[in-house]
Amino acid sequence: MTDTYEHRHTAREPEPAHLIDSRVLGSLFASAEMKAVFSDRAMVQAWLDTEVALVEAQVECGVAPAEAARDIAAAARSEEMDLAAIAAEIERTAHPLVPVIRVLAGLSGEAGAWVHYGATTQDVTDTGLVLQSRRGLDLVEARLRRFIDVLAELAERHRDLPMVGRTHAQHALPITLGFKFAVLLAESERHLERVKAVRPRVLVGQLGGAVGSMASFGPQGPEIARRMMDRLGLGTPDIAWHTARDNLTELTCVLAMLSATCGKIANEIRVLQRSEVAELEEPFALGKVGSSTMPHKRNPMFAEFAVSNAILNRHAPGDMLAAMVQEHERDMTMWGVEWSAVPQSFILAGGVLERTTTLLEGLVVHPDAIRRNLHQLGDLMLSEAAMMHLAGTLGKTEAHEVVYRASMSAWDSGRTLRETLLDDPEVSSRTDAAELEALLVPESYLGSCPALVDQVLTRHKLRLAEEESGV
Repeated sequence: MTDTYEHRHTAREPEPAHLIDSRVLGSLFASAEMKAVFSDRAMVQAWLDTEVALVEAQVECGVAPAEAARDIAAAARSEEMDLAAIAAEIERTAHPLVPVIRVLAGLSGEAGAWVHYGATTQDVTDTGLVLQSRRGLDLVEARLRRFIDVLAELAERHRDLPMVGRTHAQHALPITLGFKFAVLLAESERHLERVKAVRPRVLVGQLGGAVGSMASFGPQGPEIARRMMDRLGLGTPDIAWHTARDNLTELTCVLAMLSATCGKIANEIRVLQRSEVAELEEPFALGKVGSSTMPHKRNPMFAEFAVSNAILNRHAPGDMLAAMVQEHERDMTMWGVEWSAVPQSFILAGGVLERTTTLLEGLVVHPDAIRRNLHQLGDLMLSEAAMMHLAGTLGKTEAHEVVYRASMSAWDSGRTLRETLLDDPEVSSRTDAAELEALLVPESYLGSCPALVDQVLTRHKLRLAEEESGV
């Protein structure tokens, strides 16, 4: 038989075909620990845990015999189940849960008669996804807290290091590097607030039966639901949310926003690592290769992968918003959207958080380049300082016009702003060369940057102290 590429690569077992599952590229984007939370076996186990909690609640309410809960719990172990066989049955039956129910019932002996008693498929799959999301949120929050701590360390360390502030990708006014990190720290603290705030809305289980009315559970339905959710450590819904998907949609929005912040940070490192800027540099170790053809390159490749990751994760909220439009009391049309969007959001968010934290932990700062760039425009970058100085006597509008003319002259002639300003009698009659020279110093025009850094750090430390004290 001819040994062709096609033969070699179709005769084997199917291999991962998606980026986050790729054994070749996946580590650049996905969080391995988060992938374990959303693996097939973890998903099935979450379904089994839901089934066990249901029958245990029914035992407590006198609906099912005690031995039923015992035997079903003993059988509800996904590691003992043949997932390939279950997958084959799902394909044959076109049903995502019935094959699992049948396996569990078969392993439970006589107690199998009580498996899935009164529930509908979505009660189990929704609650299972919520259980997985709880573990995912635990991982996200832990990584976000470390990420925030690193930003705080950088803001404090570089509180007073003057650098160029840029707007429209051009030199604007001086700031400090600590100020840049403090802005990101404040943003990330808000992400932490959102992660904590979304929990009570997302971590709510599902038990409604076929149309959410709980008719199959009789008058004890609400009490069974409460006891079931208590066992799972989840909130009990006031009413079924089979077609109300705002909770999961909000969750993906929070994860996408967090990923976007990581992407923004990674991109900032990337652009500030440009050869002609060279103010920051992502971590480098001998063996990291920048180019297959240019051996000298030290490319910001980890930052670039993080930017790609953030872009990939911005699509989930759009998909989930579309999936909110469901019909009647239950609608299977959108289940597949959620089964894809929610796990992928967690896996990508976990990956980009890990990658960006590593970038920040090993970030290389080049103070000499920062100082060189700060003075690249000379005193021209201090046009605002000159304008505000003259505004006291000329008024702001006239001062802007005067400094604008002087600035454009400085650009065209290569002279300093101080020199072109003093050419104007409107200026020379109100100030002198010494006064302007003292005024037009980048390091002296930092505004409230250090104080603003302190303000953000104070709030960060206060939050830590409150958490430590249990407030």
